[in-house]
Order: sequence, then C-alpha cells, then structure tokens
Amino acid sequence: MKAYRMSVYFAAFFGFVLLVLFGCEDAARKSDRPDATVKVLPGQIDEILSNPGMGWQTFHHIADDDKNLPEWLGSTVHYARWGWDTLEPESGKIDYAFLDEVLGQSRRAGQRLAFRAMCCSTRTGNPYHPDWLEGVGGKILTCDYAGTQGLLVPDLDDPVVLERHLDFIRRLGERYDGHPDIDHIDIGTVGWWGEWHMSSSKTAKMPTMANRKKIIDAYTAAFRKTPLLMLIGGGECLTYAVSKGAGWRADCLGDMGGFSKTWCHMCDAYPKLIPAAGVQDAFKTAPIAWESCWDMRRWVKEGWSLRYIFNYALALHGSYLNNKSAPLPAGANVRAEIERFLRRLGYRLVLKELEHPKRIRAGEVLIVTMKWQNTGSAPCYRPYRLAYRLTDKDGREQTFVGNITVEKWMPGSVETFIEEFMKEPPDLPPGPIVDVIDHIILPDDISAGKYLFDIAVVGEQTTEPVVQLGIEGRMSDGWYPLSEIEIEIEIVTEEQLK
Repeated sequence: MKAYRMSVYFAAFFGFVLLVLFGCEDAARKSDRPDATVKVLPGQIDEILSNPGMGWQTFHHIADDDKNLPEWLGSTVHYARWGWDTLEPESGKIDYAFLDEVLGQSRRAGQRLAFRAMCCSTRTGNPYHPDWLEGVGGKILTCDYAGTQGLLVPDLDDPVVLERHLDFIRRLGERYDGHPDIDHIDIGTVGWWGEWHMSSSKTAKMPTMANRKKIIDAYTAAFRKTPLLMLIGGGECLTYAVSKGAGWRADCLGDMGGFSKTWCHMCDAYPKLIPAAGVQDAFKTAPIAWESCWDMRRWVKEGWSLRYIFNYALALHGSYLNNKSAPLPAGANVRAEIERFLRRLGYRLVLKELEHPKRIRAGEVLIVTMKWQNTGSAPCYRPYRLAYRLTDKDGREQTFVGNITVEKWMPGSVETFIEEFMKEPPDLPPGPIVDVIDHIILPDDISAGKYLFDIAVVGEQTTEPVVQLGIEGRMSDGWYPLSEIEIEIEIVTEEQLK
C-alpha cells in the first residue's frame, strides 16, 4: 500500500511538472516574450499640410495662375463668385460647359472648386440676374445702394422670379451634387452679392421669410452630398440653414476698426451674429470659411495684430481663408505668423501611437490599436478611411481598408466672446486623443514572411492616399512606413486532419 501511494504521488507530481512546463511553453508562445507586439511612436512634423477641404483659398485664379501665391503656400481650393446671368445666360440652359471647364482647370491645378451664384449687384449697368428674366415675365426692381441710384435687381418674391430661381438651384444640383471636383457651394443667391442682406438701401427689400426658407430648402434638397455654406448675415435664416446641415461663411475677417472707430466686424458683428443665430457648434458637422476684410496688407498697414486675428479665426474653428489672391503683406514676422496660422487651419491628423502583433498567421484577424489626435482647428468633413499596406521582400503590395473613418475626430476648443477672449484670443489647444481599434482580416493564401507595414488615410471610394498626416516619413506615394510584421502559415499535420 505504501509503494502504491508513492507511485500515485510521483505520478501526480510528474503530471504537475508537465502541466507547468507545457503551460509555460504555451504562454511563452502566445506572448512571444516581451516582443509579442510592435509599438510605434511616430515623430510629429511642423510643416504646412495642403489637404483637401481646408486651408488657403485662391480667388478667381487657379493655383497655377495665381501670381501672388508663394511656393511655400499650397492651396487645395479655388473659390469663385458669379452672377446668375453668367451661369444661366439663356433661359433654361445652364452653361455647363463654362462650369465644367473651370472644374477641369481647378482639378489640373490640384484644387477643388468652391463657388457662389449671386442675384443682386450694386454696380450700375452690371446686374447679376440674366437679361432673359424680365422677358419671361419676371419682375425687376429699380433700387439704390449707398447713394447710387438706378440699380436693377430681381424681385425675389415675384412668383415667376421665384419659380425660375428655385429651378436654377435644382438643375445645378442635378448636375453637380457630389461632383468630386467641387469642395463646397455657398447658399448665396439672396441679398447684395449673395450675402443675405440689402443694407445701405432705402428701396431694396429682402424676400419674405417664407420665400427665404424656400430658397434654403431648394439648396439643401439639391445638394445632399456637397457641403453648403451660408453667409453669416442671414440671422434667422442662418439658424434655419445650419439646422439643415449647412456651415457658415464670414466676410471681413481682420476688420478691427477700418470702417468705424466705434464699430468693427471682429469686436461687434461676429460676437452678436453668431450667438444670436445659435451656430457656435455648426463646425462639428459642416465647415466654416473666412474671407479677409480688404486683404492682409490693410491689417499690417493699420498695425492690427496678426496673432489676434488668426487666433480668433482658429478659435471659431475655421477651415478656410480667402485673401482674395492679393499680395501678401510685407513686414517683419508676417510670414512666420501666416505659417503658424496655416499649421492649424482646418484639420491636422496626427498618429500618436500604433500597436500591432509582431507575428500573426495567415487568415487571422490583424488587430491594430492606435491613438490619434486632431491638432487643427476643425474636423475633416469627409469620411476618409484608414488603410494599411503590406509589402513583402519582393515588393509585392497588398492594401487593406479598415473600418475607421476620420470625420468625427474633433479639434480642441476655447470659450469665445467672453471678456478674456475679446482682449486676447488664446491659442487653440489640440483636440482630445482618440483611441482607435481597427480589424483587418488577412487572406488565407497570403505568403509567409516578413512584411513592411504602412498606413495612410485614403479616399471614400478609392485606396489612394488623400490626406497628409502631421507625422514624419511620408513617401512620394502618400503612404507612411511604420514597422514590420511577420506572417506565419499554420502547418496542419495528418493527425490533425483526422
């Protein structure tokens, strides 16, 4: 009996040792020691990034023909404004050839087009409405502006004008909604220059509120894919447009008292118009565009602080600045301030950390964990996608698009229009760090071996990189090399097959 107990004891002990040994071996195989995963901490860069849907706008000049656009300042958006008469010179016939040519020119210059159509001009003898409008029964009014008499503008409440106006918007949308070469469109066919006011006139009038909303409805129905922006002076209409998905556009950025010593856009207009319309959070879903008052040369001539103006524009989450393709101002530190501003204007996506397994088997799910941060002033408003590329030792590439899109990565924020802000707008902080987990299913037939692991932000429908990231290492094809990963093939024995 004693011998039997001893044999049981030794058998149990031996089994325990085997269990420990095999358990440790299995654990070691799974963890692969400390190097089971690869962690990458990319270095950040300080360069100005020319990305789609943000940044410096050229004005009525494509980038290639803008003589005042310096080499160090890239532009991805060409902005233009035309009268209704230019876009529809004949009744019922939009000049698609004209618009298509401008779109083609913009594309060849590496830009997208943004534009506004206008109905009401303040220039004598140069109205924005088409000649044929009166001929089809549309009512034309004779108005004044700032002492100038005899201005001809369409009555936007007239049933014929309203019908043709709404039809014009509808047909524009039928042709151009979602066009890949259009960045955004202004809701801009109401008021002087399409700015949603008829100020400085004793006889001109805005259309009724009901008709204004019909016009906004026509834009939002016609353009469901292309972003829309509304001029900031719309008041109740601005609130309505933003509620239907529009962003906003503000002219006269930089006015610190050039029109009046007691009133200015920066100190008086914006702090009232934006809160009154309740559109402080519009930037979360649609872009904000700025246009300079005069141009930047006036700012420097008047001695206004570029840092104050630029921090103000960033704090309100602008994505664009249109300086009217004017020459940049001369002066010490001007370029440095513009560069500082452009590093933050729009979105700036920074990969802070990425981790993935060092080894993985073919057919398994590759889990990629990341930390991202938007250090710009606005979101990216298009659902661009994260993608990954594996390249083997022979240069063969395989691209995998993940499940992560980038449009919800928010910038930082500061409280605006309070006393401290109006004294000195602070630097905008970077956005919160976003924890991201992506999953890539590797094909069963992928070859074993070591692969280079690259990352990129690609288009909505393509696998071509479209966004420059705020990290080091960008290659000429737009991809960012990060690490290596080893792919193993599982060997199945005959015994396992049984």
